[in-house]
Amino acid sequence: MGHGTWDIFEAINFQPISTTWEFSMSSINWADPLWELAARFAINTVAMVLLMFGMYYRRYRDKELATTASMFNIFAFSVLTILSSVEFSIAAGFGLFAILALFSLRSEQISKIEISYFFGAIAVAVICSVLGTGLGFVLIIVTFVLFGAWALDHPGILQSAASTKLTLDRIDAYMLADTEKMRQELSARLGVEVMNFQVIEMNYVNDLARINVFYRAKG
Repeated sequence: MGHGTWDIFEAINFQPISTTWEFSMSSINWADPLWELAARFAINTVAMVLLMFGMYYRRYRDKELATTASMFNIFAFSVLTILSSVEFSIAAGFGLFAILALFSLRSEQISKIEISYFFGAIAVAVICSVLGTGLGFVLIIVTFVLFGAWALDHPGILQSAASTKLTLDRIDAYMLADTEKMRQELSARLGVEVMNFQVIEMNYVNDLARINVFYRAKG
Protein backbone atom coordinates (compact mmCIF):
# COMPACT_ATOMS: atom_id res chain seq x y z
CA MET A 1 0.00 0.00 0.00
CA GLY A 2 1.53 3.30 -1.08
CA HIS A 3 2.04 6.46 0.87
CA GLY A 4 -0.85 8.06 -0.96
CA THR A 5 -3.31 5.55 0.42
CA TRP A 6 -2.07 6.09 3.99
CA ASP A 7 -2.43 9.82 3.50
CA ILE A 8 -6.07 9.35 2.54
CA PHE A 9 -6.80 7.34 5.76
CA GLU A 10 -4.94 9.84 7.87
CA ALA A 11 -6.88 12.67 6.32
CA ILE A 12 -10.14 11.12 7.36
CA ASN A 13 -10.79 11.79 11.04
CA PHE A 14 -12.44 8.64 12.35
CA GLN A 15 -14.18 9.32 15.68
CA PRO A 16 -15.08 6.23 17.75
CA ILE A 17 -18.79 5.98 18.34
CA SER A 18 -19.69 4.76 21.83
CA THR A 19 -22.68 2.46 21.92
CA THR A 20 -22.64 2.13 25.69
CA TRP A 21 -25.24 4.10 27.59
CA GLU A 22 -23.71 5.18 30.84
CA PHE A 23 -26.40 5.15 33.49
CA SER A 24 -25.70 6.10 37.06
CA MET A 25 -28.01 5.42 39.98
CA SER A 26 -26.98 8.74 41.42
CA SER A 27 -28.60 10.50 38.46
CA ILE A 28 -32.05 9.17 39.41
CA ASN A 29 -34.25 11.70 41.14
CA TRP A 30 -36.02 9.56 43.75
CA ALA A 31 -38.19 12.54 44.62
CA ASP A 32 -39.87 12.10 41.24
CA PRO A 33 -43.22 10.31 41.88
CA LEU A 34 -42.72 8.02 38.88
CA TRP A 35 -39.31 6.79 40.06
CA GLU A 36 -40.63 6.32 43.60
CA LEU A 37 -43.63 4.39 42.30
CA ALA A 38 -41.35 2.16 40.19
CA ALA A 39 -39.12 1.48 43.19
CA ARG A 40 -42.10 0.64 45.41
CA PHE A 41 -43.55 -1.65 42.76
CA ALA A 42 -40.20 -3.42 42.38
CA ILE A 43 -39.89 -3.95 46.15
CA ASN A 44 -43.47 -5.22 46.32
CA THR A 45 -43.04 -7.61 43.39
CA VAL A 46 -39.76 -9.09 44.64
CA ALA A 47 -41.15 -9.51 48.16
CA MET A 48 -44.36 -11.12 46.88
CA VAL A 49 -42.45 -13.60 44.69
CA LEU A 50 -40.14 -14.55 47.56
CA LEU A 51 -43.03 -14.96 50.00
CA MET A 52 -45.52 -16.85 47.87
CA PHE A 53 -43.30 -18.81 45.48
CA GLY A 54 -39.94 -18.91 47.22
CA MET A 55 -41.44 -19.95 50.56
CA TYR A 56 -45.08 -21.02 50.38
CA TYR A 57 -45.25 -22.80 47.03
CA ARG A 58 -41.85 -24.39 47.52
CA ARG A 59 -42.98 -25.95 50.81
CA TYR A 60 -46.68 -26.71 50.20
CA ARG A 61 -46.98 -26.93 46.37
CA ASP A 62 -50.37 -25.19 46.35
CA LYS A 63 -50.41 -23.38 43.02
CA GLU A 64 -53.98 -22.14 43.37
CA LEU A 65 -53.49 -20.24 46.62
CA ALA A 66 -50.04 -18.96 45.63
CA THR A 67 -51.49 -17.54 42.41
CA THR A 68 -54.56 -16.12 44.16
CA ALA A 69 -52.51 -14.40 46.86
CA SER A 70 -50.13 -12.99 44.24
CA MET A 71 -53.01 -11.53 42.24
CA PHE A 72 -54.51 -10.00 45.39
CA ASN A 73 -51.12 -8.48 46.11
CA ILE A 74 -50.95 -6.80 42.70
CA PHE A 75 -54.56 -5.62 42.90
CA ALA A 76 -54.13 -4.29 46.43
CA PHE A 77 -50.91 -2.47 45.54
CA SER A 78 -52.52 -0.82 42.52
CA VAL A 79 -55.68 0.35 44.26
CA LEU A 80 -54.00 1.43 47.50
CA THR A 81 -51.44 3.42 45.53
CA ILE A 82 -54.30 5.40 43.98
CA LEU A 83 -56.06 5.78 47.33
CA SER A 84 -52.85 7.04 48.94
CA SER A 85 -52.69 9.94 46.48
CA VAL A 86 -56.22 11.18 47.19
CA GLU A 87 -58.20 12.10 50.27
CA PHE A 88 -59.20 8.59 51.23
CA SER A 89 -58.68 6.67 54.43
CA ILE A 90 -56.07 3.92 54.11
CA ALA A 91 -57.86 1.98 56.83
CA ALA A 92 -61.06 2.10 54.78
CA GLY A 93 -59.20 0.87 51.70
CA PHE A 94 -57.56 -1.97 53.58
CA GLY A 95 -60.94 -2.88 55.05
CA LEU A 96 -62.38 -3.22 51.56
CA PHE A 97 -59.70 -5.75 50.60
CA ALA A 98 -60.16 -7.65 53.86
CA ILE A 99 -63.89 -7.98 53.18
CA LEU A 100 -63.20 -8.99 49.59
CA ALA A 101 -60.69 -11.61 50.71
CA LEU A 102 -63.12 -13.11 53.21
CA PHE A 103 -65.93 -13.08 50.63
CA SER A 104 -63.83 -14.89 48.04
CA LEU A 105 -62.50 -17.51 50.46
CA ARG A 106 -65.44 -18.11 52.78
CA SER A 107 -66.91 -20.90 50.65
CA GLU A 108 -63.77 -23.03 50.98
CA GLN A 109 -62.13 -24.10 54.20
CA ILE A 110 -58.46 -23.13 54.31
CA SER A 111 -55.84 -23.80 56.94
CA LYS A 112 -54.34 -21.29 59.33
CA ILE A 113 -51.00 -21.31 57.53
CA GLU A 114 -52.73 -20.49 54.22
CA ILE A 115 -54.55 -17.57 55.85
CA SER A 116 -51.23 -16.33 57.25
CA TYR A 117 -49.48 -16.34 53.87
CA PHE A 118 -52.51 -14.81 52.16
CA PHE A 119 -52.62 -11.99 54.70
CA GLY A 120 -48.84 -11.60 54.36
CA ALA A 121 -49.14 -11.03 50.61
CA ILE A 122 -51.72 -8.29 51.18
CA ALA A 123 -49.69 -6.80 54.04
CA VAL A 124 -46.66 -6.46 51.76
CA ALA A 125 -48.80 -4.61 49.23
CA VAL A 126 -50.08 -2.23 51.91
CA ILE A 127 -46.56 -1.57 53.26
CA CYS A 128 -45.17 -0.79 49.81
CA SER A 129 -48.09 1.26 48.50
CA VAL A 130 -48.68 3.70 51.36
CA LEU A 131 -47.04 7.00 50.48
CA GLY A 132 -45.30 9.15 53.05
CA THR A 133 -42.79 6.51 54.16
CA GLY A 134 -39.22 6.46 52.91
CA LEU A 135 -38.05 3.72 50.57
CA GLY A 136 -35.35 2.68 53.04
CA PHE A 137 -37.92 2.25 55.80
CA VAL A 138 -40.21 0.27 53.47
CA LEU A 139 -37.33 -2.01 52.49
CA ILE A 140 -36.44 -2.64 56.16
CA ILE A 141 -40.04 -3.52 57.11
CA VAL A 142 -40.51 -5.80 54.09
CA THR A 143 -37.23 -7.57 54.88
CA PHE A 144 -38.41 -8.06 58.46
CA VAL A 145 -41.70 -9.57 57.23
CA LEU A 146 -39.93 -11.99 54.88
CA PHE A 147 -37.39 -13.03 57.48
CA GLY A 148 -40.12 -13.60 60.06
CA ALA A 149 -42.16 -15.76 57.67
CA TRP A 150 -39.08 -17.76 56.67
CA ALA A 151 -37.98 -18.39 60.26
CA LEU A 152 -41.38 -19.17 61.80
CA ASP A 153 -42.41 -21.59 59.05
CA HIS A 154 -39.01 -23.19 58.49
CA PRO A 155 -39.25 -26.98 59.02
CA GLY A 156 -35.76 -27.07 60.51
CA ILE A 157 -36.63 -24.58 63.24
CA LEU A 158 -40.12 -25.66 64.27
CA GLN A 159 -41.06 -29.27 63.56
CA SER A 160 -44.53 -29.38 62.05
CA ALA A 161 -47.27 -31.82 62.98
CA ALA A 162 -50.20 -32.70 60.77
CA SER A 163 -53.70 -33.19 62.07
CA THR A 164 -56.67 -35.30 61.12
CA LYS A 165 -60.08 -36.18 62.55
CA LEU A 166 -60.86 -39.78 63.44
CA THR A 167 -64.02 -41.63 64.38
CA LEU A 168 -63.38 -44.57 66.70
CA ASP A 169 -65.83 -47.49 66.78
CA ARG A 170 -65.50 -47.85 70.55
CA ILE A 171 -64.93 -45.72 73.60
CA ASP A 172 -61.96 -46.95 75.61
CA ALA A 173 -62.29 -46.66 79.35
CA TYR A 174 -58.89 -45.01 79.64
CA MET A 175 -59.43 -42.47 76.86
CA LEU A 176 -59.72 -39.64 79.36
CA ALA A 177 -58.25 -41.27 82.44
CA ASP A 178 -54.91 -42.30 80.88
CA THR A 179 -54.14 -40.06 77.93
CA GLU A 180 -50.56 -41.34 77.59
CA LYS A 181 -51.75 -44.93 77.10
CA MET A 182 -54.33 -43.73 74.60
CA ARG A 183 -51.68 -41.78 72.71
CA GLN A 184 -49.42 -44.85 72.49
CA GLU A 185 -52.30 -47.00 71.27
CA LEU A 186 -53.18 -44.48 68.58
CA SER A 187 -49.54 -44.38 67.47
CA ALA A 188 -49.47 -48.17 67.16
CA ARG A 189 -52.75 -48.31 65.24
CA LEU A 190 -51.93 -45.48 62.85
CA GLY A 191 -48.24 -46.21 62.35
CA VAL A 192 -47.22 -42.62 63.07
CA GLU A 193 -45.98 -40.71 66.08
CA VAL A 194 -49.07 -39.22 67.70
CA MET A 195 -48.02 -36.02 69.44
CA ASN A 196 -51.36 -35.25 71.03
CA PHE A 197 -55.08 -35.83 70.58
CA GLN A 198 -58.23 -33.93 71.40
CA VAL A 199 -61.58 -35.53 72.17
CA ILE A 200 -64.29 -33.81 70.16
CA GLU A 201 -67.31 -36.00 70.90
CA MET A 202 -68.13 -39.13 72.88
CA ASN A 203 -71.38 -40.91 71.95
CA TYR A 204 -72.21 -43.67 74.43
CA VAL A 205 -75.46 -44.49 72.63
CA ASN A 206 -73.67 -45.64 69.49
CA ASP A 207 -70.34 -46.32 71.25
CA LEU A 208 -68.48 -43.87 69.02
CA ALA A 209 -65.78 -41.33 69.77
CA ARG A 210 -64.61 -38.52 67.51
CA ILE A 211 -61.12 -37.19 68.12
CA ASN A 212 -58.67 -34.81 66.51
CA VAL A 213 -55.19 -36.34 66.24
CA PHE A 214 -51.94 -34.37 65.88
CA TYR A 215 -49.16 -36.51 64.47
CA ARG A 216 -45.95 -36.63 62.43
CA ALA A 217 -44.17 -39.36 60.53
CA LYS A 218 -41.74 -41.56 62.42
CA GLY A 219 -38.03 -41.20 61.80
